[in-house]
Amino acid sequence: MSRTAAILLAAGSSTRMAGAVADKILAPLAGRPVFAHSAAAFAASGVADFYVVVYRDQRQMLTLSAHAPTPCVLIQGGAERQDSVAAALAALPSDIAHVFIHDCARPLVRPEQLIALHKIVRREQAVVLAHRVTDTIKKHRADAHLKTLDRDRLWAMETPQVFSRELIDRAYARVAKKKLRITDDAQAVESLDHTIALLENSEPNPKITTPTDLAYLEFLLTREFATATPDSSAPFPTAE
Repeated sequence: MSRTAAILLAAGSSTRMAGAVADKILAPLAGRPVFAHSAAAFAASGVADFYVVVYRDQRQMLTLSAHAPTPCVLIQGGAERQDSVAAALAALPSDIAHVFIHDCARPLVRPEQLIALHKIVRREQAVVLAHRVTDTIKKHRADAHLKTLDRDRLWAMETPQVFSRELIDRAYARVAKKKLRITDDAQAVESLDHTIALLENSEPNPKITTPTDLAYLEFLLTREFATATPDSSAPFPTAE
């Protein structure tokens, strides 16, 4: 029987935190490390049978291992995000059929979203959690003129991004062969001219990049706890 894996990326450099925290993935958020929020969501969803946790250094690895879902392996990340993902893909067991790739700097992913993504990937082979762009976006051209882009066709990519194992392996092989630089995994699949489904996210799922992001996430979590109903602690439905 085929299985599903989740790659949890935690090896980012945190350089844009301007020294506010040494490691944004280990920063305290609502009483536990940022990483623990993503790990708990995956564990609650039941979508993954196996985990690869990508860490930055040995000190970080010790803390991550205490919060990582099981079963898992921990591997050290590479110089760039795409190097970390490639190393994680190489560490997957041979019977893995589908792969979640999640940046743990997005700690608000929800179990129900993971379950929905898992259902879609088995039908579409590639699906990304994303939200519609609401700002007016303009392209600044070399001649200093602006071009307004059609925001009805613009989406901001989030994680998780989920793929069939065969597709994402093939995409990353192309990235390596062509020496491409990519900023997310969907871009690797785009290089194969393969279609990618989008699951619209109506809930906040911000990425921690600067110190103000941590304060915003703390606010969101505090608001969520304050408005939770008595039934909010009920178990989430598990993945099929």
